[in-house]
Amino acid sequence: MDYNISNLDFTIKSEDNFYDTVDMSSFRDEDAELIYEHLHNKMRIIPFGDYLKRYILKKVELDCNINDVDIKEYQEIIISSFDENNTPKSFEPTSSKLSALSKNWLTQSAVKRQTIFLLGFGLSMSVRDVSEFLTHAQGERDFNFKNPFEVICWFCLKNGYKFPKFTQLLEAYNELPYTDNAVAYDATIGIRDLFYGVDTEDSLMKMLSTLKYENQGNLFSVSAKNCFDDLYNKVRKIIADEYTHDEQEKAAKRAAKFMESLGETLAFSYETKKEKYERIKTDFKVYIEEDITEADVEKYLCCGIPFDGKGNLLKFSKSTLSGHLSNKRMSRQHIRDILTEKTDVDRFDLITLCFFIHAMNQEIEDSKTRYIEFVDDINAILESCYMGELYLANPYECFLLMCTLSEWPMGAYSDVFEMSYEE
Repeated sequence: MDYNISNLDFTIKSEDNFYDTVDMSSFRDEDAELIYEHLHNKMRIIPFGDYLKRYILKKVELDCNINDVDIKEYQEIIISSFDENNTPKSFEPTSSKLSALSKNWLTQSAVKRQTIFLLGFGLSMSVRDVSEFLTHAQGERDFNFKNPFEVICWFCLKNGYKFPKFTQLLEAYNELPYTDNAVAYDATIGIRDLFYGVDTEDSLMKMLSTLKYENQGNLFSVSAKNCFDDLYNKVRKIIADEYTHDEQEKAAKRAAKFMESLGETLAFSYETKKEKYERIKTDFKVYIEEDITEADVEKYLCCGIPFDGKGNLLKFSKSTLSGHLSNKRMSRQHIRDILTEKTDVDRFDLITLCFFIHAMNQEIEDSKTRYIEFVDDINAILESCYMGELYLANPYECFLLMCTLSEWPMGAYSDVFEMSYEE
């Protein structure tokens, strides 16, 4: 799929394709089929290299298709810009030539996070440009204001400082003594707002000094983990209610079967039969949030994905949508790793949980209302974690948004996964 300069904005093109699909008259009756077709045939996973090419074309104001420009021309632009901005080829010593490194950046589906900051200096990007590369091209969180390295990058890019100034400020930070009174910032958004008030190098160092302490451990976002915990507990509550409802229905059937078995017998009085009936009908387990395990959540959030002979989810390599949806599923192991802080919470974890909550809300009958409320809710959550709003050009996020507009969101969600394993 080619992108001309006229439609080089991946978001606009994705939005057009999105609405072409969900506005079809047959979407109501064929939602899962149309969603699958859209993902499989119309959505292309946009590699990091294409984002970089798009940025370069816009920067040098070339009116052409990104694939009509030879990769060597892109490399030359990068090399020239790095030289002009006095930016090295890497943050760390390397024997690789910038020509080879730039070719990798232009052809890879993803790059290291530090590479984006380096490109920010080398291509003289704005803070907003770097943010878009982090959140859209890379699908990661925005600047981490609990990471001194990224804070210094942000400060320099915000003020238009070149790489030598970054080096100078990083060295100044490294010379700061460790503090015994490190500030425990509970929310990412809070510390970000504090740094937004920094306008001088002295005030920057004063703020950074509050982050420098021994045994820092990981730099996981407290905000993201708190949001995950809140959403996860809501999901568990929903599943507990579903289990309770199932148990209630089973009890009602047992009670009805009991009454049927008695028939017109006169062995028991009406009052005795009614009392027994009510006792059976109300004899069921009431599940609470704490009863729901990671495996229970996996069963609901990975519905439609087949299991192998060992009871594990089939690998995504078996799915025709492996490139679109891989590494996005909430398996019990992934959930456990987040809960035990062995891995960080990413945007897709939060989006999936929030989608489930809205998809299971039976009080909302209108799909458009559900869609709007889901978008508003998750965008507020993502903003609080500084992760960037929903992005339609991302296949997984587009998939969930389409499901939200279907008559039965979890049904469409499950059916699409199932279809991807049948071909």
